[in-house]
This record gives sequence, structure tokens and C-alpha cells, in this order.
Amino acid sequence: MYDFPQDLRDAQLALHRTRTALDRCAAALPWSAEPMPGWQGEKHLHTEYRSEKGDSPGYTPEQRDEIARLRTQLLDLSVTVSTHPYWATVDRGEAVEVRMALKHAHEAADGAPQP
Repeated sequence: MYDFPQDLRDAQLALHRTRTALDRCAAALPWSAEPMPGWQGEKHLHTEYRSEKGDSPGYTPEQRDEIARLRTQLLDLSVTVSTHPYWATVDRGEAVEVRMALKHAHEAADGAPQP
């Protein structure tokens, strides 16, 4: 177990939560950001399956704003975590192992088993 500073742990947890929020938001959006007509692909070899997409209404201004907000927050948190002064104290040969431990540090704090 590593002795991560609390602000680094908090930033990493916020990064996890923001990534999850962005993934959920994106999954609920239309397939195209801009209004686009639907399409049907060619028949696949050895099957009758044809891939297709229905018409996309595009994103609403609110959806665009939310995606932009979450992406900006994700980028800011990524920079915060990756440039934290703590990393200057870590041996370069152990950096990957320590970084992976930080990604799972919240699981140990919650009592969940670490992978």
C-alpha cells in the first residue's frame, strides 16, 4: 500500500466519477452529434444481417454543453492527477505499479478487494 496524499486520492476518485458520468451521458445521446439521416448497410456475407441506424436528431444545445463540460472536467482532472508533485517522489521503475495502485486506492478505502 502506498501513502498517497489525500488531494491526489480525491482527484483520482473525481476522475473515475467524471469518466463514468461522461460514459453514461454519451451512451444516452443520439448516434450523431449533427442531424443525420439513417442508413442501412450492405448484407453481410453468409447471413441476412444488415447493419443500420435510424435517423439522428443530433444533440440538443444542453447535451452539447453537458458533453463539453464533462470532457473539460475530465481533462482538468487528468492533468491534476498526472502532474501532482507526488509523482516526483516515485522511483521511475515503479511508476506504472504506483499509478495502477492509485487507480484502485478508492476500492481499498471502501473496503472492496483490490485486484
